[in-house]
Amino acid sequence: MSLLDVQNLSMSIAGTPILRDVSFQIAPGERFALVGESGSGKTMTALSAIGLLPSVAETTGRVMLSGRDLMAQSEAQLCDIRGRDIGMIFQEP
Repeated sequence: MSLLDVQNLSMSIAGTPILRDVSFQIAPGERFALVGESGSGKTMTALSAIGLLPSVAETTGRVMLSGRDLMAQSEAQLCDIRGRDIGMIFQEP
């Protein structure tokens, strides 16, 4: 069983592709690192997962957290999930 399951996540901003078919799974208790050079999409992948993208971003795919599709949640539902079930530590808060 996966704690976090990202399936074919793609994202574009104003028609410019940013992410294409990103997929990975994280099991409970597993350590996971998303690494890559500057501009490779690490932050946008994380922001997609927690629903903090700019309003002009268009996404496809699924982000499942403990069986819930985060991409199908309303902003109010995401606010309940963020900080309790999922979070992000920003590089430069």
